[in-house]
Amino acid sequence: MLTRVSTLMAGLLLGALALPAAAAEEAKKEESMLPGTFTGNVALTNDYVFRGYTQTLEKAAVQGGLDWDSGVGFYLGTWGSNMKFGAPGEGSLEWDVYGGYKGAIDKFTYDVGVLGYLYPGTAKALKYNWWEGHVVVGYDFGVAQTSAGVYYTPDYFGGNGNGVYYMGKVLVPLASLVEGLTIDGTIGRTDVKGTALDYTDYSVGITYAFKWFTTDVRWYDTDVKGCKNVCDSRVVVKISRAF
Repeated sequence: MLTRVSTLMAGLLLGALALPAAAAEEAKKEESMLPGTFTGNVALTNDYVFRGYTQTLEKAAVQGGLDWDSGVGFYLGTWGSNMKFGAPGEGSLEWDVYGGYKGAIDKFTYDVGVLGYLYPGTAKALKYNWWEGHVVVGYDFGVAQTSAGVYYTPDYFGGNGNGVYYMGKVLVPLASLVEGLTIDGTIGRTDVKGTALDYTDYSVGITYAFKWFTTDVRWYDTDVKGCKNVCDSRVVVKISRAF
């Protein structure tokens, strides 16, 4: 299963990277006849990391998603990646679905939504599937863009009960130095009621947008002790393409 999924998604990635400009323009024309706007994305990364934890046992991941923007604030989307935690009975795919409402008032932005993390093929007894709602606000200061959010789930991953994730992010455009270059830093805090799963995660990344694809080099770490090869310090490189 993993081989088939990875091969399929790798093919999508290579195809997107090679997509001619003429074909892209034609696709945009076709999409314009449908309500809202559709966009897609594919990516290849040496490690899939989520909130400081590897989701692939430090192995490479092929990822892709599809998004719909209504043009009046409402949005829907889906995204997938290969995954591996190493537990007996688990599948090899993470499939996310999400939706919400977002907008902007001058330089202030907001996003309210729901996101589901689904694991097709994984035994129900593992309780991998979970959902969370979020509220994220941001402000563009010009020299830097800031955002902060709260994510809540009544049933955290693994069936661990109520969980809250707090995050803050600062992104600095460096277009005055190099067009398409940005640097950002994120700090997050996971609190799961009645468990020892509380921890803090950090990341700092540099992103550069080339003409046909985007590269992201990012350092991750957490304050969890004794989690070597799972949630310790690591550098992740991702190549992605939006279309």
